[in-house]
Amino acid sequence: MDCHGARCEGGDGDRTVVLVGNANVGKSALFGRLTGRYTTVSNYPGTTVEVSSGTLALNGHRRPVLDTPGLQSLLALSDDERVARDVALGDHAATLLVADAKNLRRGMLLAIELGEVGTPFVLVLNMSDEARERGIDVDARALAARLGAPVVPTVATTGLGVRELVDELDHAACPSLDVAYPPPIVEAAARVAAMAPQATAGSPGTALLFLAGDRSVLTHLGVDDALADEISKIRDETASALGEPVAYAARRARLAAVDEILADVTSQAETRPRPSEALGRVTQHRLWGWPIMLAVLVAMYAFVGWLGAGVMVGWLEDVVFGRWINPLATRVADVVAPFDVLHDFLVGEYGLVTMALTYGFAIVLPIVVTFFLAFGVLEDSGYLSRLAVMLDRMFRVMGLNGRAVIPMVLGLGCDTMATVTTRTLETRRERIQVTLLLALAVPCSAQLGVILGMITKTGLMGIAIWTVVVLSTLLGVGWLAARVLPGERSDFIVELPPLRVPSVRNVAVKTAARLEWYLREVVPVFVLGTAALFVLDRVGALEAIERWFSPVVVGWLGLPAAATGAFLIGFLRRDYGAAGLFALAGAGAMSGRQMLVAIVVITLFVPCIANLMMIVKEHGRRVAFAVAAFVFPFAVIVGGALNAVLSWLGIEVG
Repeated sequence: MDCHGARCEGGDGDRTVVLVGNANVGKSALFGRLTGRYTTVSNYPGTTVEVSSGTLALNGHRRPVLDTPGLQSLLALSDDERVARDVALGDHAATLLVADAKNLRRGMLLAIELGEVGTPFVLVLNMSDEARERGIDVDARALAARLGAPVVPTVATTGLGVRELVDELDHAACPSLDVAYPPPIVEAAARVAAMAPQATAGSPGTALLFLAGDRSVLTHLGVDDALADEISKIRDETASALGEPVAYAARRARLAAVDEILADVTSQAETRPRPSEALGRVTQHRLWGWPIMLAVLVAMYAFVGWLGAGVMVGWLEDVVFGRWINPLATRVADVVAPFDVLHDFLVGEYGLVTMALTYGFAIVLPIVVTFFLAFGVLEDSGYLSRLAVMLDRMFRVMGLNGRAVIPMVLGLGCDTMATVTTRTLETRRERIQVTLLLALAVPCSAQLGVILGMITKTGLMGIAIWTVVVLSTLLGVGWLAARVLPGERSDFIVELPPLRVPSVRNVAVKTAARLEWYLREVVPVFVLGTAALFVLDRVGALEAIERWFSPVVVGWLGLPAAATGAFLIGFLRRDYGAAGLFALAGAGAMSGRQMLVAIVVITLFVPCIANLMMIVKEHGRRVAFAVAAFVFPFAVIVGGALNAVLSWLGIEVG
């Protein structure tokens, strides 16, 4: 089948360079080497998926560089992969196809697909050092001769080969490969190419993507609905003739071509087992993997919860803002804002400086900094994939798979960031389901720190009851949501990268990019939320809301009326709601049983405003409203039921 289309030609030296490749191949590290620190993160047009962009300034080149999410195949399964595929199908001066030199088979499959749709590229054999350590030798010159496209070995973490790679940008080319597809596929691709000459550029390779892919690729390349229906009919006819889906038969043919090439250009020498390989196996062991996982999570929580949410927050809130910034802002406001309304808006109880900036920079910023650093270390070390494997069985109870582990673990740091990562899940049902569970039963690190400080006052029985109620809620609601929400559970296929020592540079670049997102997207939410609370307070609405909800708080939950204000402020920040309850408990205003009920409710409480805004951004207003409409009454129902059971049984804790 002819792999060359109209797009398969070089470009000028000013157009964008795009990094494409499988997950865990070092694209981000290479992107950092090419662009340095000056990068931006933004949404891909028409989606909520973020991509990184920067400027290449090496070897006399100066042009835009775009980094894409991990892509296993042009037959995209998730939103992230669809964005990466759409970018790869764009018209660029050069595409850098980044492959893992020690697992080149995956990268070569993607190389064939890109060549078939007419995308010129340079093949980057990254992690060449790790390949050599494993006795894998790839003859880059021989491979380049077989492909008809440049091949450059690199080690992105050290910069080895990066300058040589930049020199090859203007020589990007399509591979010249013949894949022996079954006759029904060849005939069907020719029919589709004839039916849609403009969309396929006359290339049977692009037509094959139409046959094997989903409808989104047809829409992206401008195929109208009527023609898409005709292509779907041809797809079904071809699958019937093959006795299996077109995608399966096409992949098998490509694998045969890849294996033939790799047999000629690679060799494998025997090497001693590396300590990291043995450790990698232990981390997945049915017995020893669990204490290792527990130790990792405890260490992560200690770093984020104790250092970030404890030490750093305490210093910034009490010293930097408490002693310096807020008193200074108050003195300035006394001079420049003589009117009460303006003065209170700046430095009052719901002031721009005293609440919004204090929350955003003194309370949340140190938590997200430490969390992003911890997550970057786990990600770069290769452990996150193993964590997904370990917890896959438990998540299957809720109709999910191990992929859901990453956003759920992220939720222990920040539910808002975790909601963003649900886009990596393959189906809409899974994304909505995990978003619901995050909003319901996964406390962020700041909130969890306050809760743990409060729950210890209820004794071992209180801790046990809280743990059982929260975990039962998580599993029960997850199980029920899997049966109510339409859709199927996706297959769990995960690439296990080798365990390695994290790169300081790589972790720093990723952390900086994520912090930029936080400052741009989340901090404004605190400003808007504080302004809304200020207005509600000035018009007397806050006091009215407290009166309206007091019967529920006092009568059903059995809590003091003052707890109403803590729940209300919890909507802005759940950890502040927990802190308000903590203050009541410290003042002796609540018994042990009341503390336990209050902790359960605030744990299951409606997501904070930043998380709710992110749900709107990721899933739309209808989903966000449905999540809030379920979570808030459900938390109150569970708390009231717990209060009734404890009262009926006469159980006191603490």
